Amino acid sequence: MSILPLVFYPDARLAQPCAPVTDPATDEDLRPVIADMFDTMYAAPGRGLAGPQVGVMKRVFVMDCTWKDGAGTPMAFLNPEIIVQREDEDTLNEGCLSIPDLMVPVVRPAAITVRWMDELGGTHERNFDGFEARCIQHEMDHLDGRVTLDHLSEPARTEILQGYTAP
Repeated sequence: MSILPLVFYPDARLAQPCAPVTDPATDEDLRPVIADMFDTMYAAPGRGLAGPQVGVMKRVFVMDCTWKDGAGTPMAFLNPEIIVQREDEDTLNEGCLSIPDLMVPVVRPAAITVRWMDELGGTHERNFDGFEARCIQHEMDHLDGRVTLDHLSEPARTEILQGYTAP
């Protein structure tokens, strides 16, 4: 497959909500794009990559939270939705392939239940916690037109961006 060019902040596509995937089982163009997204994510090297980060304005992201530590667990999420989120939250610094070299503190639920389709149209529902839950929420933010900087107050965003130059 191939490596796709990344979209970098402040590109307007990163602030646009994505369109739902209509029928992945019949969308023959989507499967090669998902394969390219995995190639791009691994090359970056990241653990998650959402459609808008490569100019694909559909509700799709890929994730592999374990590949840097050993065996990989690649997953593609189409039209994901969080159906349950735990009340307890964690704050961690998050990086983003679209905003390189910038870590942003983000508060997120520690555990979630997600429903999604895979690239063949199969429906899944599963509980996630820890880093996987955080990664899913980060990528879903991209599908909704949000980046890590949107979790900051305006003064904090201005301060963190002072001197920052996008690639």
